[in-house]
Amino acid sequence: MKKKRWIALTLCAAMLASTALTGCGGGKDKEEGGKTETQAQGESQSGETAAAPADSGEPAVYTELYSSECATLNYLVTSNTDEMQIGANCIDTLVEYDSEGQLKEGLATEWNYDEATKTWTFKLREAKWVDSTGAEVADVTAQDFVDAMKYALTPEYESGTVQNLFGVIANAEEYFNGQAFNGGADEDGNVWEPVDFSEVGVKAVDEHTLTYTLATEVPYFLSSLTYITYMPAYGPQLEELGKEFGTAADKMYYNGAYYLSEFSPQERRTYTKNTLNYDADNVFIDEIQMIYNPEANTLGPEMVKRGEVDSATIGADLLDDWLANEDTKNLVSKSRYSTSYAYFYCFNFNPQFDAEYEPENWKKAVNNENFRQALFHAVDKTKAVAVSEPNTPEDYVLSTITPFEFAYTEDGTDYTTMGALAGRKATFDEAEAVKYRDAAKTELAAEGVTFPVKVLMPYNPEVTNWDKECQVVEQQVEALLGSDFIDIIVEAGPSDSFLSNVRRSGKYAFMLCNWGADYQDPETWTDPFYESKGESGYDGGSSYAFLGTAVTENGAAGPAVKEYFDKVDAAKEITTDSKARYEAFAEAEAVLLDHALVIPSNISISDYLATKLDVFEGQYASFGVSTLRFKGQHLLDHYVSMEEFEANRDK
Repeated sequence: MKKKRWIALTLCAAMLASTALTGCGGGKDKEEGGKTETQAQGESQSGETAAAPADSGEPAVYTELYSSECATLNYLVTSNTDEMQIGANCIDTLVEYDSEGQLKEGLATEWNYDEATKTWTFKLREAKWVDSTGAEVADVTAQDFVDAMKYALTPEYESGTVQNLFGVIANAEEYFNGQAFNGGADEDGNVWEPVDFSEVGVKAVDEHTLTYTLATEVPYFLSSLTYITYMPAYGPQLEELGKEFGTAADKMYYNGAYYLSEFSPQERRTYTKNTLNYDADNVFIDEIQMIYNPEANTLGPEMVKRGEVDSATIGADLLDDWLANEDTKNLVSKSRYSTSYAYFYCFNFNPQFDAEYEPENWKKAVNNENFRQALFHAVDKTKAVAVSEPNTPEDYVLSTITPFEFAYTEDGTDYTTMGALAGRKATFDEAEAVKYRDAAKTELAAEGVTFPVKVLMPYNPEVTNWDKECQVVEQQVEALLGSDFIDIIVEAGPSDSFLSNVRRSGKYAFMLCNWGADYQDPETWTDPFYESKGESGYDGGSSYAFLGTAVTENGAAGPAVKEYFDKVDAAKEITTDSKARYEAFAEAEAVLLDHALVIPSNISISDYLATKLDVFEGQYASFGVSTLRFKGQHLLDHYVSMEEFEANRDK
């Protein structure tokens, strides 16, 4: 596998403090902070480029099945990747990334930063809003960005990503909490006085000049602008519709590469090319037909054989047969290799599951470091990954939480090789696992823990291969540590709202979780674990391991958890020296690993696909929503072979 290096823009704010940028080049599946349970994402056989249907004068219509329906089209409030795909394709951002991961102009044509006032200024191009028929509605103005942020900062609209503005945009958190607590005190006794929105650090200087004033130096700010939190919306429509915004295709306007011309829940979703888009010449697919079918994973491959869809995932259960069959072997390629998502096994320190799974017994066990270390070293992640990627599973396995090749300092040093993270090796070690198990047995028995410790390990039945991966982990870990020591209980969770009903609700003991980067900086990988301190304890934040519980309840893991929180706090304060900042975050991440508070697993596994898209033509960034966009891709007249995929990758 060829691995490309993407140089980080993490210090853009500091290094480009007073430089105007025109056409700036810069550098460079499960939900939370914008993620879902899964993030799954030409040339002919002779090597010659084949013409796409659009090039022959016929409209290019791309078709695929999908099995998970959107609950909302409102990109300003969603934290679900499936739903973010709508915003990604239908709403343009100030900046965007090309297929090589290079920052470039979007709706903004130039920008500059004033270090003294911590203010970014963006000059906007001429652009249009259209409705769900493609008819022009209004001009895109700077006020649309202001109104969209005000909407997201309004508590009654319940934005799932609004926290990304806190501590970044001046007075954003103060404005939000002033409304949320009506000028009163929160649960920690903090009094939040009302703040007028005029004090929030977003301003429309004129129709085509937008400013953001930051609460503090934010070295990754430019990269965060490709995320949904900073997308615009047409202000008059937001005011008119309120909570109804984004509840149907005709209840939102569009300024991006596509508009949503049809949304029939559990039937179809149709994206139509927006010919009024400023960059319409670089949109090569005229229509995208997304057809709902709950059996998409099963039916998709069969429909590929009949030429009825243009893309489908080829599951591990079908892959060998497809590759061995002359009729299908040249239809198989892969999705693009990506470091935008990381998967890890979480220990739940605040179990809320049923009594039959012995939550109090689990709480004692999980607070014991030797117990956690036993599991940390017992899970053979290569075997688990091999369920979905049987050929090269080792390419995807992680020894850190932050993926390799995600971020680099200015001198090209990979963050995961710095400081306390340097030289990390594979965590699977049978001898170490047994050693820690034996130590844990003695300590836990003295605390009255009963054996085997029950370990509830749920999965979403809608996610392909997750059940099989859980079974592999169960069999492998119990065989190594002994079924008299641990009893891993693999159980299917609900297919609907799995994250809300299971992960965020704490109804698991040990589970594969994940996170996708929102911006290009190691800080983004602290979100699943970090909690800030309030008067009454830790606030939970977006953490779904509930680490703060170990501190507030004086659990044995408390000191290690607090050390991690404190080191994250210290790292956040370093904003102008990338090397020092990265080394500080590396120290914090090392605490998670050294105390086995979480077990790193793998980056997103490239799906085996049958597709008529060259996946390397699309926008790319190891964060945000760039990879969800169809802009820049051509619809080919054939399914891409593995040979063609590799040639495209190595260009």
